[in-house]
Amino acid sequence: MRHRMKRGKLGRTTSHKECMMSNLLISLIKQGKLETTETKAKCLKPLFEKIVSKTIKGGNSSMIEIISWVRDKEAFKILNRSIAPHLRDRKGGYCRLIKTGFRRGDGAPLVLVEVLSE
Repeated sequence: MRHRMKRGKLGRTTSHKECMMSNLLISLIKQGKLETTETKAKCLKPLFEKIVSKTIKGGNSSMIEIISWVRDKEAFKILNRSIAPHLRDRKGGYCRLIKTGFRRGDGAPLVLVEVLSE
């Protein structure tokens, strides 16, 4: 049964999927927005929400878990210094998904993932 299954497999092995999600997370933190397929974005959003919540919460164990996902020092600094303080007052919903159309080659639905600036 597929009860409580939040994220898809994306047709990859677990290690490949985790590395891809980590890279997407780093790109989103550094650039503030990125365009990707809808299924990847739907897998990325809960991960980003969890990482930002843990950054706002603080603490050693939270930071260790954040470092395991955000492996880039520059992205980690951006997350701690600019993104988390701006989103400290929000209870959730730190990013949004905006549908932009379909990819030309294979017709995959594209989505713009954007960090809220408020």
